[in-house]
Amino acid sequence: MKVRVEVVAMDCLMLRLFDDIDEAHMPWLLAAVQRLRAEFGPGLIDLVPSYTTLMLHYDVQRIGAVQARELIATALENLQPAGEGGGRLHEIPVWYHRQVGPELELLAARSGLSVSQVIERHSGHAYHVFALGFAPGFAYMGLVDPQLAAPRLATPRKRVTRGSVALAERQTATYPQTSPGGWNVLGRTPTALFDRALDGYSLLQPGDRVRFMPVDHAEFLRQGGDDTPLEALA
Repeated sequence: MKVRVEVVAMDCLMLRLFDDIDEAHMPWLLAAVQRLRAEFGPGLIDLVPSYTTLMLHYDVQRIGAVQARELIATALENLQPAGEGGGRLHEIPVWYHRQVGPELELLAARSGLSVSQVIERHSGHAYHVFALGFAPGFAYMGLVDPQLAAPRLATPRKRVTRGSVALAERQTATYPQTSPGGWNVLGRTPTALFDRALDGYSLLQPGDRVRFMPVDHAEFLRQGGDDTPLEALA
């Protein structure tokens, strides 16, 4: 692993650890986060992991530019991942149904699979959280089974219901709040992904893993799910 350090601002550096997106990289990124936090200590303002990079924001009143690079070199020397698992594992219940997942049958037809097979493949993998973005608590996860990969909608929806579980290309996500969106919606979860009561406001953090757990309609409602058809809210 050859790390490239790029200047973003006078107090911010971008560390490029990898060139391609791969689930196997996440443990290395998490290990780097832990080492960097320890080396920079109170001089660290923020550290934002993403697919292949870490954006490091430091306090220039505590740490100079040359010292920052020295701390990075020390932190990343002989770096080893803590383990394959990485962050926390979340099991998120999902009601997969065309009432709340209008693209479910379309994806089945596109992939040559049955609806039940689409559900089985989408829920049969523990996805890594690569990054947060687009909206507070919106976690980009992957990698989705290649047979399920599908492009974004040609025309994004004006409203996608909070809790909608969707995919685009080989990534999947859950909409933490009702918002516009152009991903293929497969179902809905009752789980709150973004809440001020949560530590860091977001349930999911980069490096965490997510496994979607299919539930029936009754269980979805029991857990507080909203079964209003997506199109009725457009």
